Amino acid sequence: MDTVCIWGRANSVNVQKVLWCCDELGVAFERRDAGMNFGVVDTPAYRSMNPNGRIPTLVDGDFVLWESNSILRYLALRQIERDPAAKAIYPEGAAARTRVDRWMDWVLSTLQPAERALFWGMVRTPPQDRDMAAINAAAKASGEAWGVLDAYLAHGHHFAEGENLTLADIVLGAYARRWFGVQVENRPDLPRLQAWYDRLSKRSAFRQYVAPPLT
Repeated sequence: MDTVCIWGRANSVNVQKVLWCCDELGVAFERRDAGMNFGVVDTPAYRSMNPNGRIPTLVDGDFVLWESNSILRYLALRQIERDPAAKAIYPEGAAARTRVDRWMDWVLSTLQPAERALFWGMVRTPPQDRDMAAINAAAKASGEAWGVLDAYLAHGHHFAEGENLTLADIVLGAYARRWFGVQVENRPDLPRLQAWYDRLSKRSAFRQYVAPPLT
């Protein structure tokens, strides 16, 4: 099987979801450190692959792709070409596929902006330097966003197609790891979200690539 290369550090949520997806699909990969303390992303060689200087970047032979959600879609479609059974993770048909896509887009438009200050404030900022007003505001906004998902989960176990794990579960699940992994005051009671997250957290790929301590 052809091996793809994933550039990016292991503690990046956007890299984690790509590695998780590769594992679920059975796509062979190698990961190369890049970003933050590893550097690399500002070198001319890396910028020639990814002009944004961000991670992850995927290299599949002569094909290069950046933007993590686009990478997920590519990996799914690549595998579907080899094994039609893989379509469960990114189902065919306009309605079924866009039900997956909308949650992936929602993470970018709504969830990620809400939770960024919470994660960076609680995980990547020393306690003495934390802006607790900003952190508490982000916690409130994040809780409200996750509440939307909790309500949606009343309709099924996963976010798109019944019992089948989809790309939407992978993207949302990687961010849920951050939500459940930080201390939040007055955390809202979201039982359906918790139950869904508990099911995801039992998957071997989640345990390997997403569950390690937040850093």
